[in-house]
Amino acid sequence: MISRISFISLFIGSVLGLNAQSNTPSKAQDDQTIKLDAFVVSDSLDVAREGIVPSLGATSYEIGKMQLDAESLGGNGSFNEILLRVPSVVEDSFGQVHLRGEHADLQYRINDVLLPEGISGFGQELDIPFIKSASILTGSLPAQYGYRTAGVVDIHTESGSTDIKGTLNTFAGSHDTLKFTATGGVQNGKLGGFTTLSAETNNLGIENPEPTKEAAHDKTYQVKFFTNLNYVIDATSRLSFMLSDSTATFQIPNSANQTQGYTLKNTPSFNSLNLNENQTEFNDYAILAYQKSSGDFNFQASLFTRYSLTHFTPDIAGDLIFNGVASDVHQDLISNGLELDSKWDITTNHTLRFGSFLATQNANTKTNNAVFPTDISGNQSSSTAFWIQDSHHRLGWLIGVYGQDEWKLPNNITLNAGLRLDTSHGAQNESQISPRINAVWQKRDDLSFHLGYARYFTPPALELVDTPNLAKYTHTTNATEVLTNSSISAERSHYLDFGLTKQLTPTISLEWDNYLKKATHLLDEGQFGQAVVFNAFNYTYGEIYGSEISLNYTTKKITAYLNAAEGRAYGKTISSGQFEFDQETLNYAANHRIALDHEQALTLSAGVSYHFTHDLLYFDSLYGSGLRNGFANTEHLAAYYPVNVGYEHTLNLNHKRSLSIRLDIVNLFDQVYTLRDGSGIGVFAPQYGARRGFFASVNYSY
Repeated sequence: MISRISFISLFIGSVLGLNAQSNTPSKAQDDQTIKLDAFVVSDSLDVAREGIVPSLGATSYEIGKMQLDAESLGGNGSFNEILLRVPSVVEDSFGQVHLRGEHADLQYRINDVLLPEGISGFGQELDIPFIKSASILTGSLPAQYGYRTAGVVDIHTESGSTDIKGTLNTFAGSHDTLKFTATGGVQNGKLGGFTTLSAETNNLGIENPEPTKEAAHDKTYQVKFFTNLNYVIDATSRLSFMLSDSTATFQIPNSANQTQGYTLKNTPSFNSLNLNENQTEFNDYAILAYQKSSGDFNFQASLFTRYSLTHFTPDIAGDLIFNGVASDVHQDLISNGLELDSKWDITTNHTLRFGSFLATQNANTKTNNAVFPTDISGNQSSSTAFWIQDSHHRLGWLIGVYGQDEWKLPNNITLNAGLRLDTSHGAQNESQISPRINAVWQKRDDLSFHLGYARYFTPPALELVDTPNLAKYTHTTNATEVLTNSSISAERSHYLDFGLTKQLTPTISLEWDNYLKKATHLLDEGQFGQAVVFNAFNYTYGEIYGSEISLNYTTKKITAYLNAAEGRAYGKTISSGQFEFDQETLNYAANHRIALDHEQALTLSAGVSYHFTHDLLYFDSLYGSGLRNGFANTEHLAAYYPVNVGYEHTLNLNHKRSLSIRLDIVNLFDQVYTLRDGSGIGVFAPQYGARRGFFASVNYSY
């Protein structure tokens, strides 16, 4: 593996050689945490909670409030922009990100409680203003983390204070962007809480399908609400309640001069710029958590519920003329469950952790498809369309239990071994016993090594399992070339991760990490029609490997980072959802390794910020060598490297109040770059990165 990722390995070798005699005392963490910014837990219950679900050998990148402010658009940006500053995170269209060659496969936690899954869409319900810090765990995860295992995004929220505190923010700029955000928090005796509310509109809700400065028909309206309440029962226990609601509407952007492929009665022609497709998304969840810290034993139990909905409405006439089918697609998902995580400190060197997880899911898909009839050769035989209804309902559940044993051994070695048992009832009834083991060797205060192995079990998201009645579409313009639709399976994989952490100087830290994954029934996703919803499918075999480095420089006034990652991701033989593909692609995939459509060979991110007494100046940039495209993903798109800059000035007012004025320029040099060109497996339409944009915000803090 290392020979294929030469530049990173050679760089690491030279760095270690040059710094082998460093005696700088800066103790690395047993859990390989890379401090992108300081994160200090001040409350004793927070400290106890962190000990229940630590990373224990996995690689963890932490992002604090200072770095959140020093990224493009700061608190007014989208959460995926924050994730893109983590090594091996690749940008995709529709706000998607991919970590270490995986298609999504991320789990999200808020205050160490698992956030129940919802339907993937354009809207990002996580709003930056309520985030105090975020850590991204990846690699060989400990046994308490199951199901979505490419990475764990653990968010810690703002909380109340003895004084009422909050912010009022106005944000405006290019693409007719206008956003208002309000936050507020207070602690009154044992009861405290923090709330955020935002409303936003702009004309670039989804990536532009053309390389123009402005997209046609791309308006979005989004409203997001989040509250976190805490009641301290006594010094050893507390009750927490989180409630979130996000509502978003999107116009689907249009491309000019599309070729008409079908004839519709009474509509001889149609201008593709006048298409009127739309999508609506709702996401709501509530979480109630109880935490108890009693001497050597600590635990947290939580109950959660979630409702998620996506509704795509077509332009009936236009979609029929250009695609031969107009699909009204309604998906909703209801999830309920409970989670328990606990920790028992047997001795100072020996800790047991164990827990369980249960979730039930109710997924519904209702489609109403307008189509044309065809003759035996597949040619349109009438200009009069008719409707076909096709709906399906799925009830599923997940059960997982785990235990893990942590030992602090002589010679500064920490060993953590775990085992989890997972059972999934969804597309199929499946289960797996998964061993996990991680070892960390703290060789010196400034140098540590880690090695880990994990067996993973990843069921497909229930709402992404597509089971249409293919026979209904025979002799219509929505008929498929392939009629096979084998049942989708849970992905099963072996994962190996190893690397090191090195403090090069008092201000510069280095992380180097390598990973290898071998999978059966490798899961992937794609958009296979004009309705902007995703469907999952399997490759019989899969292999993902790569290497990454992270350099961080931190002083009192200057912070800087440089991340570089190389990676490869392959699958072979499409073994489920075959009807989504043409026969030529299926034949090729059966005899060749397919580069996954979201693979990007080289990814870089860099940024620097300078903090004056009352001012902030930042610069950052992303580099991507291009996602896969072409027949069976045999090619890749051109590289891109947009640059962002910004400046913020803060005026301190009386009574702890302040006023901040901020200017941001996104894509400073107005680079035209392509995220997708409409080709490749599971890719329906082109998407271009945002052109140069100017934005201003005013933030009042009290």
